[in-house]
Amino acid sequence: MSDQPAPSASRPVSVRITRGFEYVLFNSRWIMAPFYVGLVVALAVLFLKFLRMLWEFILHAPDYKSTDVILEALSLIDVTLVANLILIVVFSGYENFVSRIDTSGNPNWPIWITKIDFAGLKQKLLASIVAISAIHVLEAFLNIDASFDATKMTWLVAVHLVFVVSALLLAISDRWGGSYHGE
Repeated sequence: MSDQPAPSASRPVSVRITRGFEYVLFNSRWIMAPFYVGLVVALAVLFLKFLRMLWEFILHAPDYKSTDVILEALSLIDVTLVANLILIVVFSGYENFVSRIDTSGNPNWPIWITKIDFAGLKQKLLASIVAISAIHVLEAFLNIDASFDATKMTWLVAVHLVFVVSALLLAISDRWGGSYHGE
């Protein structure tokens, strides 16, 4: 047997405290896992809402004017975009902040699941928000005859433009930051 002390006994107390603190911090990432499970539950609820909207759309479609059909289809697209947004956040958030996803045994999984980094996540989130905002502006525009409110329409367009400019500025800053780091 060896006369050397155990490795932890030879370390100073401050180093052991630091290592213990870092261990707790590193493993605290698992606290995020229930958040992602909660988002999956929200996705299931959104799916039920989508089915209800689709069923009502099918039932009432024969009585709708063409504008109403377009508005209902836009509502279905809106819910679908939000569902896509949830999936992007769940997969890329889990992959980037909790643990790697092993796709080796699942050749049919989309490639993007393990390819979205934090910058890509931000861009996809903002792109989805811009698309959802555009749908709301389009819905308001299509309903312009029913109840035109210039102030509301101005605010919708202004908020949409803020989202567009924010997405553009984020893409530019990510591109500049990426080229600065040699990417």
